[in-house]
Amino acid sequence: MAAASPISLSWASTLPKQLIEKSSTITPTFPTFSINACLRQTSLNEQACSRRRQILLGVGALATSWIPASFVSAEEVPANYRAFVDSEDGYSYYYPSDWRDFDYLGHDSAFKDRYLALQNVRVSFIPTTKTDIHELGPMEEVIYNLVTHKFSAPTQKATIFDMQERNVDGKNYYTFEYDLTSTNFSRTAFATVAIANGRYYTLIVGANERRWRRVRDQLKVVADSFKVLDI
Repeated sequence: MAAASPISLSWASTLPKQLIEKSSTITPTFPTFSINACLRQTSLNEQACSRRRQILLGVGALATSWIPASFVSAEEVPANYRAFVDSEDGYSYYYPSDWRDFDYLGHDSAFKDRYLALQNVRVSFIPTTKTDIHELGPMEEVIYNLVTHKFSAPTQKATIFDMQERNVDGKNYYTFEYDLTSTNFSRTAFATVAIANGRYYTLIVGANERRWRRVRDQLKVVADSFKVLDI
């Protein structure tokens, strides 16, 4: 990926598509993403989660013929994608139709490429007293804290390439592209975050950095499709 110069933490009113270098000067201001919406601590919980996931997958498989109006409005599911709709937990998104469901620790739902496990999408959420993503602070600061303090490990270098905000049906979303690089490995991803239903939702869809140019546009569709539903 092309390199760019780091920017200052004194955020400008508009942020150019430049790299944001990792820093330890900002203290995290919100909780980690380790809370799972469907914990698997006992065999009973595992069975309940398995049954629930099977039901949700059935909904996703039928999504091309039945999707709530609040999910896609007048739009149709794009070709070569399926819709995953979780009306119980209040969110939905598209994923490539040839991806398969899998368990990703600490996440409520996840799908991955049939052959490339690192090419995947997953969704998690945690409780919050906030009602809108704007309540966390300016978009640039919120995303910077997420990538550098929540998504990356101490041994990784975090770089943010782009940030976007959108409003759908009165609900606000931040979507951003970022890269995590360590000595022997690099992964690039999109993330979309939103707040609704007393929950802080996070969708992450990414791939190995070497394949990013090939799949970037495909994965951006997934990131932009994420919506929170009223429950």
